Amino acid sequence: MNDMSELSSTEVESYLHHHPEFFHQHLDLLENISIPHPSGSAVSLISKQLELFRQRHHDMETQLLELIGVARENDTSASKMHELTLAVLEADTLDIAIANLHEVLRDCFLVDFFTVKIISTESQETIFDDLFMSPDDEVLSHFSKELGSNTANCGRPTLPQARFLFGDNALAVRSSVIIPMVFTEIEGLIAIGSRDEGRFHYSMGHLFLTQMAEIIATRFTALLAKG
Repeated sequence: MNDMSELSSTEVESYLHHHPEFFHQHLDLLENISIPHPSGSAVSLISKQLELFRQRHHDMETQLLELIGVARENDTSASKMHELTLAVLEADTLDIAIANLHEVLRDCFLVDFFTVKIISTESQETIFDDLFMSPDDEVLSHFSKELGSNTANCGRPTLPQARFLFGDNALAVRSSVIIPMVFTEIEGLIAIGSRDEGRFHYSMGHLFLTQMAEIIATRFTALLAKG
């Protein structure tokens, strides 16, 4: 009679975990081992392993496709930012810079509405009558969150915000991005609007929006200095 105490399932599991080659030396056991299946029937260990390998392969393939999708989106975003950068760098006046921004945002970013506001006690003559605004303008109270945190705000704008930024198109704007420009040399707001309420939402990342503000503000600062 065998005096050895019966091994617990935990001990068997531990042994097989540390000796994965065990079945290589005991192939005959594979023919007699069956694994319960959710359907109630039994499948062989080899079949079960194949099923697990297939599932693992499928999961890894799905993750790879997701990573490829993210990489493509990043490439597309980088290409659009490149076009935007060129658009403002090629401009030698504020009027041309804003006109170029309108064009690239419409054609590359497929946005419906765009506006810029520069907060300054001094202004320059441009074709855009409402480009400059006073730091004491009461309407800025509607943008205290954006200017105070220096963080882009994505989602549906309030009605006062939409009326100030988009004028007669205020009611057509269902979602927007309000990007503050809060720098030593320039302060203002960049606003992009869409007729699609799902286009800009609160959970959007802010990296490209911040880069956009930095590019525009840097070029605008240089153009303002030219006078």
